[in-house]
Amino acid sequence: MIRTRGVAHFTIPVTDTRRAEAFYTGTLGLAVVQSDHERGMVFLDSGGDCIILARVEGPISTAREADIHHAFVVDHEDYAPSLEALRAGGVDILFEEDRQGGAVNGPRAYFHDPDGNVLEIIDLTSYKGAEGG
Repeated sequence: MIRTRGVAHFTIPVTDTRRAEAFYTGTLGLAVVQSDHERGMVFLDSGGDCIILARVEGPISTAREADIHHAFVVDHEDYAPSLEALRAGGVDILFEEDRQGGAVNGPRAYFHDPDGNVLEIIDLTSYKGAEGG
């Protein structure tokens, strides 16, 4: 059996890497690690985790699939101000909830990136994986 010890990166499909880079850095505060707009790839850092924006010809958004999204953890004290910043930046919040008793718990809000990918910010209060079950 293979024993992974983490995630090296995950990739989000985008149609315009420059526009997506501006959104993910300007709105979500991710930091650019490396950009190659000619190749269509932008490597970003989110608190030590790598997110890659990869150019695709047309949107392959799963926005209509409620359970398919990418979630970013924010500190408890940053959660409410983050919602305010999203709204101030013209980002519509699709849905908010405070889910408890599941595998990944805490207040969360869902919204779209410019390509329609569903994103989430979460004030992560608990994660069953960290507890060993």
